[in-house]
Amino acid sequence: MSELALPVVEFAPDRWGNPAHATGLSPATKEALDALGVRPRSVAVAPEDVVLPGPAVPASARTALEAAVGAAYVSDEEMDRLRHTRGWSTPDILRMRAGDVADAPDLVVRPGSHDEVVRVLQVCSEAGVAVVPYSGGTSVVGGLAPEREGFAGVVALDLARLDAPVALDPVSRTATLQAGMRGLRAEELLQAEGFTLGHFPQSYEGASLGGYAAARSAGQSSAGYGRFDEMVVGLVLATPRGTLELGTAPKSASGPDLRQLVLGSEGVLGVITSLTVRVRPVPRERVFEGWRFPSFGAGLEAVRRLAQDGPLPTVLRLSDEAETAINLADPSGGPAPGEGGCLAITGYEGDPEDVAVRRGRATAVLQACGGEPLGLESGEAWRRGRFHGPYQRDPLLDAGAFVETLETVTFWSNVPRLKAAVTEAVQGALGEQGTPAIVLCHVSHVYETGASLYFTIACAQADDPLAQWAPAKAAANAAIRAAGAAISHHHGVGTDHRAPYAEEIGPLGVEVLRAVKATLDPAGILNPGVLVAR
Repeated sequence: MSELALPVVEFAPDRWGNPAHATGLSPATKEALDALGVRPRSVAVAPEDVVLPGPAVPASARTALEAAVGAAYVSDEEMDRLRHTRGWSTPDILRMRAGDVADAPDLVVRPGSHDEVVRVLQVCSEAGVAVVPYSGGTSVVGGLAPEREGFAGVVALDLARLDAPVALDPVSRTATLQAGMRGLRAEELLQAEGFTLGHFPQSYEGASLGGYAAARSAGQSSAGYGRFDEMVVGLVLATPRGTLELGTAPKSASGPDLRQLVLGSEGVLGVITSLTVRVRPVPRERVFEGWRFPSFGAGLEAVRRLAQDGPLPTVLRLSDEAETAINLADPSGGPAPGEGGCLAITGYEGDPEDVAVRRGRATAVLQACGGEPLGLESGEAWRRGRFHGPYQRDPLLDAGAFVETLETVTFWSNVPRLKAAVTEAVQGALGEQGTPAIVLCHVSHVYETGASLYFTIACAQADDPLAQWAPAKAAANAAIRAAGAAISHHHGVGTDHRAPYAEEIGPLGVEVLRAVKATLDPAGILNPGVLVAR
């Protein structure tokens, strides 16, 4: 097994809303917002004008934390605490823009090794201090806003220093990487050795490997590379009770696979400090193209046939009529204005011969289902703009729009029913408040047996946008559960989906999770209230 001795690659550790990546709103988006009655709202509070209360962590606990990681890596600076407050859902951002910092951590602690993480957890467990595992900070479901009541303070455990490559096994095609490494840096390091992880979620420019694992992330190339939980073959978990090392082989019949218990656990069972992941050779060719379908139903039939009978592209997505018309991320990526229909994106990666064969066979299927090729330009426009959507959130809020996303997953036979139910529920809940809304939808990930639906909701902000959104989100959750679908496909549970998740797994399932948490985290300090109620 060879060591990954690669230079550190400098990159911008951007988070959503970074002014350096601000993008303007397209004419189609502005037109849609105008039709909804969107008007500019109040200006956001400047971060430097926010006043935080003093840190509440007991002095003895702080001293022990400084002894564990070094005084330089324990911070109570206000801007540091602000940057570690909540995640990047629209409600999270609205609270921050209003100056609400009730969820700010008392301290930010940056351990530099697995052993230091274990020691921090032990100190906090003994002192009754809650711990929020933090890396990219891109949660959109309340995963970084734990319950504070009953704790002596809250520590944000920032894994940014756990950013090292550990080992590369080119024969087995696996790489071991520390969990604080950002996805962007991991890809740069691996590509320098001729490999790729192939995991590109929309949060790619900010999220970390540990976050991918903790939330069961699914990248935009999942049709070809799989979800992140399918890439993980081993991991190391730090807990207040000690260390759990999992993954001695790719697959095993040695009892239940505890890796799957940790994946998706959102930091409530422990802190993932390193991962061994499957990697693949860097593709020699990449081809992205767009297709137009006359209706969402026709496009749905096409993507289902490809998912079930092949050939399966590396990227396969389908936008409905409304999303195609507005195209928030890149208006140049779809059919020309006035053409209507639905935009599908197909992408192929691999050796040129394989790409040519799969693309040729997929083209025949797409055309047989009524698809009209739009060429490489529309596919490349989508590829270039695929990480831009999150950076539009601040400009949209400045314009007076409320825009939020949610997603779910179900079996193919249930997709039309689910799409209609969620759309009607959200529009009905907002309409009752006198706020007409547009609901956009696309198929984001496909499997042989089903697909994920990703919704974007836009409307004019009310005087209290948080109170405006709450019933709409509740209605969407209820519609998803009533339709028999999963409450989340890749965003996770956090606090936003905790109640419907409990319904999904049932009382006995919740009891199982609580029992595991009580074993690994007896004091209940890890992300309290996230995933399961206390």
